[in-house]
Amino acid sequence: MKPFTYERVVDAREAGAAVLRANAKFISGGTNLLDLMKLEIEQPAHLVDISQLPLNRLEDLPSGGLRIEAQARNSDVAADPRVRVRYRAVSEALLAGASGQLRNKASIGGNIVQRTRCPYFYDTASVCNKRTPDDGCAALSGINRVHAILGASDSCIATHPSDMAVALSALGAEIELLAPDQSTRRVAIDDFYCLPGNTPHIETVLRPGEMITAVILPAPPPGWQRYRKVRDRASYAFALVSVAVIVATDRETITAARVAFGGLAPKPWRCLDAEAALTGRPATLATYQAAADLAVNGAIGRGYNDFKIELAKRTLCRTLAEARQLGIGGPS
Repeated sequence: MKPFTYERVVDAREAGAAVLRANAKFISGGTNLLDLMKLEIEQPAHLVDISQLPLNRLEDLPSGGLRIEAQARNSDVAADPRVRVRYRAVSEALLAGASGQLRNKASIGGNIVQRTRCPYFYDTASVCNKRTPDDGCAALSGINRVHAILGASDSCIATHPSDMAVALSALGAEIELLAPDQSTRRVAIDDFYCLPGNTPHIETVLRPGEMITAVILPAPPPGWQRYRKVRDRASYAFALVSVAVIVATDRETITAARVAFGGLAPKPWRCLDAEAALTGRPATLATYQAAADLAVNGAIGRGYNDFKIELAKRTLCRTLAEARQLGIGGPS
């Protein structure tokens, strides 16, 4: 690990000033950044510890939504009764995301900006455009079983690792940001992440020194929520495919639907075409299958990850059926 300096801040204005130092980075729980520093993938000269900022509350909004501050711990958010009842997909995604020890340490803000778990990104002996621009992408011709089939490019086929962000995408959440000059802005989560294109090292729209201060959840959309994660083992593994669905029905007809995938793309992948194919249609397997075909339209397998196309379709169909079953009195 390279030498670095460290300071802990307890005020947002302090944090903004501190992070303007050359090659400075925020750190909170450190569950991702410290691993990257040990491998010398991240080499900050100065760490600004924001874990003690008074930003750990969950607040009801007059609109019926919920504001979750960025320093709230993943475990606390997953267990909050308002999240469990009104935003079930978020709670399920957080509980699927990591071990209990990591959830107790990791922050909501850190969860959103965690970096890819592509093995070639972590292997400094491999070429990686995300780690070193214009270096190449070893995954294209390597063992790419866990890699993206949607939204990728010839420069990068890494996937985004966050489970929670997938649920946030389905819910239409916004990210609240604070700049060093104390100005604020909100960005829809689907606009927060960048697709790789020719610049895979640019992962978000964060500006220099900006800090995530909160996640804004709108009033819960109509319907029943479900998050499903398919992975190689049941504990502490990243998704091969995950999906968040929200389905509302009137008797046998789907009146509203939202769908977002994880494990398939460099960002949470909202499927508007699949949602349109579900809305106004009968809640049948045939409808689910038609929507699933649209959800992976344009998917490109790279050999080892070809199976993800069919797995994504089956995962969506099963999760839609489960969400509807919840809505008609099934298991809670």
